[in-house]
Amino acid sequence: MRAAYEDEQPDRPVMRFIRRNLSLLAFLALAGAAMMGAYVYFSPASGVAEVVAAGSSAGALSAPFVKPVPARPVLQRLIQSPGPIRVGVISGHKGNDSGAVCADGLTEAEVNENIAVRVVSALQARGIAADLLTEFDPRLDGYVATALVSIHADSCDYINDVATGFKIAGSGYTDSSSLSICVEDAYRRATEMSYHANTITPDMADYQAFRRISSGVPAIIIEVGFMNLDRPMLTQQPDRVAGGITDGIWCFLDQIRSGVSYAPQFAIPPDGG
Repeated sequence: MRAAYEDEQPDRPVMRFIRRNLSLLAFLALAGAAMMGAYVYFSPASGVAEVVAAGSSAGALSAPFVKPVPARPVLQRLIQSPGPIRVGVISGHKGNDSGAVCADGLTEAEVNENIAVRVVSALQARGIAADLLTEFDPRLDGYVATALVSIHADSCDYINDVATGFKIAGSGYTDSSSLSICVEDAYRRATEMSYHANTITPDMADYQAFRRISSGVPAIIIEVGFMNLDRPMLTQQPDRVAGGITDGIWCFLDQIRSGVSYAPQFAIPPDGG
C-alpha cells in the first residue's frame, strides 16, 4: 500500500519545472558553451594578456597596439590616360572691334582672324578638337580645355626701328609656363622673329578671357608681331605664322601625353565647341 501511495504522489516542483522548460534550458546551455568557446578563441596569449594588464594598471597604455609593417613601393600597373584634349583659339577683337587700324584700312582683327583660322584648321587636321572663339565669346565663361591661346597683333604705327618681334604673356590665374615656353620656342624658330619681352604689359597677364575660363586651364595671349615693321610676315606669310603657333601648341600637348608637365583632367567641354 505504501508503494502504491508513493506512486500516486504529485511531481515535485523542480522536476516539473525542468520538464516544462527543457527546450529553454537546453538553449541556454548551448549559448553558454558558445560564448565560452568564443572567449577562449579570441583571448590573447597569456604573455600578451599579462603585458596588457600590467600596462593598464600602470596607466601606461595610452595608444592602440600597432604592428610595424615595412614600407613597400606602390607600383602603378596601368598608365593613366590624359583627359580629352581640346584647344581654344581666340581670334583677337573678332566680334567686338577692329583693334589697331592701319592708314590703308588694314585692321588688327583681320590679321588675327587670318592667322587664327589657320591654327584651328591645322590642329583639327592633326585630330585635335579645336574651337575658334571670338573676343568675348559666350563660351569662354567657364570654358574647359587643355589649352587656350589668344591671337593678337601690335600697333600699326611706326615707333622705332626696334619695334619688331612678338611677345607672349601667360595667364596670371593659372600656371601656363609650359604652354608659353613651347609656343615661344616654336614661334621663334618658325618666323625667325625676335622676342620683344620689354613691351609686355601687366594687362596682358590680366587679359579678360583668363578671368572667365575654368580654373586651371593653361592660357596665353600672343602678340604675333608689329603691324608696321612685321607687316610683310603677318600678311604675306600667314601660314608660316600660324605654323609656329600650331607647333608650339603641339609641343605642349606632347608634354601632356608623355606626362612631362602637369595638365588638369577635364570634364566634357561646354556646348558649342
